[in-house]
This record gives sequence, C-alpha cells and structure tokens, in this order.
Amino acid sequence: MENGSVTSFILMAYTQLEDHRYVYFTGFLLLFIIMVLANVVLIFVIYTNRSLHEPMYFLMCNLAVNGIYGSISLLPSVLGYLTSQSYEMSLTACLLQIFCIHTYASVEFNILAVMGYDRFVAICQPLHYHQIMSHRKVCALIAFSWIYPCILFGLYFILTVQRTFCHRFIEKLHCTNFELVILSCLEISIHSIVGLVVNVFLITLQFLMILFSYAQILEICLFASRDSQKKAIQTCTPHLLAVINYAVGCFFEVIQSRFNMNHVPYKARIFMSIYFLIFPPLFNPVVYGVSIQAIRVQIFKLFITCKNKVTQLSVMIN
Repeated sequence: MENGSVTSFILMAYTQLEDHRYVYFTGFLLLFIIMVLANVVLIFVIYTNRSLHEPMYFLMCNLAVNGIYGSISLLPSVLGYLTSQSYEMSLTACLLQIFCIHTYASVEFNILAVMGYDRFVAICQPLHYHQIMSHRKVCALIAFSWIYPCILFGLYFILTVQRTFCHRFIEKLHCTNFELVILSCLEISIHSIVGLVVNVFLITLQFLMILFSYAQILEICLFASRDSQKKAIQTCTPHLLAVINYAVGCFFEVIQSRFNMNHVPYKARIFMSIYFLIFPPLFNPVVYGVSIQAIRVQIFKLFITCKNKVTQLSVMIN
C-alpha cells in the first residue's frame, strides 16, 4: 500500500461475530433500546418534577445525557455492521466516531468529578451547601464539564486528523484514536507522549479530585454520629458505584491499548473494548433510579400514570 493512500479501514472484530451475527444484533439492539429508554426516563422525571431541581439531580441528568451520547456514538454503527457483509469504514466516519467516543469518555469523568465535589460539599459543609452550589455555579460546572474536554481533546485530535495512513485493519468493533494512530505512515512516539499528557488533564486530575472528595468525606464520617454515617453512605453509594463501574471500563481500555493482549480470547477483548461504552449508560440510570427514593417514587408515579392512560385508551377503543 502506498504511503498515505488509505482512506478507509476494515473493522476486523466483526469477523469474530459472524457465526451468530443475528443473535449479537438482537442483543445489541435490546441494549440500545434499554439504555436510551432508561436515560430518557431519568431525564424526563428530573425535568418535569420541580422537587428534583437540585444540583445533584441536574448532574445526574447530565450524566444521563452523556450516556445517550455515548450509546449513539457506538451502537448504531455496530448494529449496521452486524447486518452488513462489509466491515469497511471511511476515514471521515472513523474520525467522527473517535471524536464522539473520546469526548463522551472525557465528559463522563468530568461529570463524575463534579458530582464527587457536590457530595463533598453536601456532607462536609451542609450549612453552606446551597450557597456554594448555587444555580449559577452548577450551570457553570456543567458547561465546563462539556466544553473543557471537547476543546482539549479537539486540540489533540488535530494531530490525528493531519496524519496519513498506510494500513487499514483495526482490531475492534469501532475506531479509537490509539488504534488509528498506530496505522499511520509516520513515527508516533511524540503523538503518544502528547496523548499521555492530555490524559493527565482529562482523566487523572478528575480522578484525583474524586479521591480527594471522598477522603474528606471519610474523615468527616469517622467523627460523625451513626445516623450521619448511614446518611452519608446512602447519598454516596450510587456515585461510588458509578465511578467504580466507569473506572473498570477505563482500566480495560488502557490495558488493551498499552499491553499485548493476544493471550486473551478475542471475544473477551471485544467485550473489554466496549465495556466503558455499554455498561455505564446502562448501569447509571438503573442505580440512581433504584437507590434514590426521590427519583424512585417519581418513576413509579410516571409508570402508574402511563398505565392508567393506556387502560383509559383501551376502554375508549372498545
């Protein structure tokens, strides 16, 4: 292949799914429907109930919006390729998918970091909570959670866009920045170093912020009453589960990118590569919807209302 002549890529992971492609298609379609529906219900419940117009719930709402964004970045293309005989993706489509997936990943960590800060203020400075987490400040933090990673990754992504490519086989279901860069015609060491620096600002700092928030919460809880400790655990558990779940997905992605994984079964590697795009958007609305009573009650009310309307409609039709 001549230097710089590659303008499309072959997603080789789909060849491993050909034996049961329609089973996988059905599974991914159900996952996509459940993910979108669960996140839309959470957003709708928070938006339509003024009692839930609090900083914590606005941040949950943004987490749900980002979950939908991440799902749309991956699953429609997966469903399309599972019904196709060709696994070829154009360079433009590949670059667009990379930008969407990586900004989803970065925004997710930023929102989780802000949610950790929110829990820190709520538990460690409860008397000043509404003063510190004012509506204006929450809006600024939400905007920052989206704008900052998009701009920072966008500036780094220019280096990838400017490259030419000499190879065309990608060993995943989707395009990622690292997988694309290693297919380029030029040496990539400087690109990799810049990528590590960008990851420090997009992931490491946010992770340290979460650790600091929970270190402060733990210190407060050690000297608090048993009731206060129980309340702190109840309010922090959903967020901690969301952070752990997403961190597992990021860990899978990092070890696949940086280490030789040939000893791991191919389908296990496929599962690991899409974990951070599948499970957080599926897991987060379920955890928050089940564990937080204020949301759970409103969801039950919504389902009861929908059930009553369906019953009334069926009676009118009969």
